[in-house]
Amino acid sequence: MLSAASSLFILSLVIQTFLLPVYRIDPSRSRIEIGVFRGGLLKAFGHDHTVAAKEFSGTVRFDPAKFSDSSVSLSIRSDSLSVIDPGVSEKERGEVQTTMAGPRVLNVQAFPEIEFVSTQLKQVTQKGSGFEIVLTGKLKIHGVEKETSFPVRISFEKGLLHATGTASIRQTDFGIVPIKLGAGTVSVKDAVTAKFDVLAQRASE
Repeated sequence: MLSAASSLFILSLVIQTFLLPVYRIDPSRSRIEIGVFRGGLLKAFGHDHTVAAKEFSGTVRFDPAKFSDSSVSLSIRSDSLSVIDPGVSEKERGEVQTTMAGPRVLNVQAFPEIEFVSTQLKQVTQKGSGFEIVLTGKLKIHGVEKETSFPVRISFEKGLLHATGTASIRQTDFGIVPIKLGAGTVSVKDAVTAKFDVLAQRASE
């Protein structure tokens, strides 16, 4: 049984967390794009691919005076990921889309959400009016959860939080085998990049 002092300490932590400013991600003014890159001996005959997330939501609790209490959560509908490759035919984009959404890659029917929940914010450096941080958290893709870290640049203006950055992700870490064609002469590289440019509005609560 918790002592009175322990109970008060836990209660104070909960109160501090909920007193942090809350920012809600605005998907209409944000962009999340995944870069998928070709490899193999005949990679010149393949294409790099750009995939955009169309439906996502999340919150950021961030206070420059309380970095250790800050947190980020993000959820992306995996079936909203859309191939937007410029310079290729609609037919080819459709074929890539079908493969990506199917059981060989994302398997969106079985795993409808991609989720990230932060566990730590560190290496905070103030740069002008903004901050550069390293964000660590649990990323869940294809039903597999792994810890990942990546740099983020954060700035504030008139009730808005603006966050940009790039994360490198290996498909095999999440149980996805990169696609190979022609006995591997044309293939998709294991590492993909997730670039984000996110605007979040401060909540009125």
